[in-house]
Amino acid sequence: MKVLLTYSSRTGNTEKVAKAIQEVVPADTAFSQISGAPPPEEFDMVVVGFWIDKGKPNQEALDYLSTLKNKKTAFFCTMGAHPDSPHGQKYIKEARTLFQENQLVGEFACQGKIDEKLIETFKAFPPGHPHALTEESMKRFEIASNHPDEADLDRARETFREIFQ
Repeated sequence: MKVLLTYSSRTGNTEKVAKAIQEVVPADTAFSQISGAPPPEEFDMVVVGFWIDKGKPNQEALDYLSTLKNKKTAFFCTMGAHPDSPHGQKYIKEARTLFQENQLVGEFACQGKIDEKLIETFKAFPPGHPHALTEESMKRFEIASNHPDEADLDRARETFREIFQ
């Protein structure tokens, strides 16, 4: 089976997970950032990694996902929210819908540190704004800043090891 492992990463979170997954996929798997990915038609299976932006995969990943048709697929993603939180579950559910024209055989999601530029943007919002910086959001950002950690990477490896068995 000819496999492509491709990803998009803004802050390095998704790239870190991609490199962990690369350790457990078949040895002849093609590995590429989405920006330089070969056409998906050349592969039997495509694994796509992306970061969540405004509740959905980032635009570069969305564009690439729109080229996938009738493929065996899997995805992995990173997000500022904890994947088990209501927000995280909503993002994962939304991502799944993008694979409806394909055979989705697996998925993995983990938290990732939030871009400092985004945090600076939140600081500019007035109190009461849904994205205004609060003590609670700062605590969440601090927790996210430690991810993906080694436990996240181990879970990613294990998830994809099972997918490829």
